[in-house]
Amino acid sequence: MKFNINLITIALLANAGAAMAADGYGIADANTGSINMKNWKCSACKIETGASGQVGVGVGYNDSDDIHSANALAAENDVVGKVDADIRYRGKDGYQAEIKATNLGMENGRAEITSGKIGKYKVSANYRQIATYSSETALTPYSGIGTDYLSLPSNWVTAGASDSMTALPSSLSPFELSLKRKRYGLGFEYQADQLWSTFVHYQREDKSGVKTTSGTIFNQSAMLPEPVDYSTDTVEAGIKLKGDHWFTALTYNGSFFRNDDQSLGFDSAYTPTFGGATAGYKSLDPDNNAHTVSLSGQYSADGSVVSGRLMMGRMTQDQDFVTSGYNYALPETNLDAEVDITGMDIRAVKRISNDLRISGSYNYYDRDNQTDVYEWTQISVNNVTGNAVYNTPYDSTVQKGKLAADYRIISGVKLTGGYDYRRDERNYSDREVTDENSVWARLAVSALEHWNMSLKGSYGKRDGSDYEASQWTSSEANPLLRKYYLANRDRKMVEARVTHSPLDNLTIDFGGRYALDDYSDTVIGLTESREVSYDASVNYQILEDLNLNLFYNHQTIKNEQAGAANFSTVATWFANTEDKVDVVGAGVYYDNLLEKKLRLGLDYTYSKSDSTTKVRQGVTGDYGDYFAKEQDVNAYAQYQATEKVALRLDYKMVKYEDNDAANDLAVDGIWNLISFGDLSHDYTAHLVMLSVNYKL
Repeated sequence: MKFNINLITIALLANAGAAMAADGYGIADANTGSINMKNWKCSACKIETGASGQVGVGVGYNDSDDIHSANALAAENDVVGKVDADIRYRGKDGYQAEIKATNLGMENGRAEITSGKIGKYKVSANYRQIATYSSETALTPYSGIGTDYLSLPSNWVTAGASDSMTALPSSLSPFELSLKRKRYGLGFEYQADQLWSTFVHYQREDKSGVKTTSGTIFNQSAMLPEPVDYSTDTVEAGIKLKGDHWFTALTYNGSFFRNDDQSLGFDSAYTPTFGGATAGYKSLDPDNNAHTVSLSGQYSADGSVVSGRLMMGRMTQDQDFVTSGYNYALPETNLDAEVDITGMDIRAVKRISNDLRISGSYNYYDRDNQTDVYEWTQISVNNVTGNAVYNTPYDSTVQKGKLAADYRIISGVKLTGGYDYRRDERNYSDREVTDENSVWARLAVSALEHWNMSLKGSYGKRDGSDYEASQWTSSEANPLLRKYYLANRDRKMVEARVTHSPLDNLTIDFGGRYALDDYSDTVIGLTESREVSYDASVNYQILEDLNLNLFYNHQTIKNEQAGAANFSTVATWFANTEDKVDVVGAGVYYDNLLEKKLRLGLDYTYSKSDSTTKVRQGVTGDYGDYFAKEQDVNAYAQYQATEKVALRLDYKMVKYEDNDAANDLAVDGIWNLISFGDLSHDYTAHLVMLSVNYKL
């Protein structure tokens, strides 16, 4: 009885309030010297030690005739395997370790291992693979793909046009356009005491494959397979200090990019024009480094929180220029590029009362290009470009300010509003300063039983300094042209969301958004952009073990553009584009079948994107319809064979089709271009996988 009475006494003291605590009646002042705590035990507080978790392996068969399907199925080969794991180990002395793996062995596999002692240190290692597949049927007459020089066959016969190259059809060979990234990471964190801690993280990313580029000599071009052999090393290290109401951190970030290929050379497939070259060269992405140091912190007291960050950095690039095929003198052997960056963020939040909270923030980011300006002799590509050009040291400064307040009108009804400001400053630009001012408000209602509703609206206006054509950027453009990201703009937006639960086992959610960008002062350029989007979802727990969910999303973006021919002072042609995206899906699962050992599930998604462009210049011309359609099916059955062993069978299907005029092109379809041929997709792929999972 003594044990029970003391618990009740402590509970009463804990709820007596601040007044009693101030008079010496708080828990800290309780006389607990006579309490025998020897036999006190908390059965729920027991920490399990040893290993726990699960590990699984899977093997499957992939049936596909288009490598593009690997983007959805994460399987490139016919036979695929994977390893999944979620294993934890806890020791009695606070040591713990964890191993996690997801689809390891497939194209999107990842794994991470962490170990350490709680409150002392942690060591981690991780791996991730990301693959992107474009096509395996691209065609080219060049050999040496993946190297720094592309050669034509020895029997090649040059011509003035691609459809006159007699050796072209017989010289074409397919190759794969794909990119693979592999990331490896190491990390270490150390907690010295309650005041300070330190950390260091390292990541290496290797990126390899082949991507699309082009090579041009005068006005004759060819699409070329560019080799990709990149490596990027990133380092993050810092020290953190913290107290009862504050913390601060000093952090260094470094990035080091290396490209094993500095240039790409290629034989010219065309008959030399006006003494033109028989081979071309182009420089590839140069090596570069970036370093930043930041100081961040936060302080909180009396319902107020203030946080901020100061950041300084430098980006450099000093790789030697590629001079192959360039017969002019260079002012320097490399650009010796140097860009300094400075940033500052500060945010404050103050709770005025239980019903009112205000917040404000300010962001500053400055990019100062310190690279010297030189005059370069340009090889003429067309009859517009000149012979002398200069590298332009672009600088930019962005400042953002925000003020907001949220007020609880009554329980379940909250009104939020704010003001946002942004200023962009750019040198060597058609417009050097732009200012954006926006106001917004949001009303959220949850006071009604089974209902949650919100309505938000905003209005923004962008203007700025005088718009003047710059000799650095627009010497060949119509002086009335207004670039959409610099032009005056009025933006209106409204969005709403409603969530309703008419039954305990049924939830319905609906949302919609409308936005209008009006470029009313633009004569030549984008004049209007309109967006309409809405979505709906239903989740219905039909039975305790049977669940159904449905969803639908739609988005439409319409743009209107005005153009002019021959530097006309009025618009002479008009273009309208309409982009639509629709996604619909359903999912169902039935659990605890066959004596609570079997779970069945089915997920289906259909998505379609569609784009049309129409141009009016006296008569209306249709540029054709672009679309991409995809259907995804995943049917699965999971069976608990024993207490520790579970079997799972997955069937996945992806059906994909697209139609893009830019990809539906014959190799010699344009007289002064050698293309990769038709890169469109139309396929149905299947993947069947059996997995075994073992519980430790």
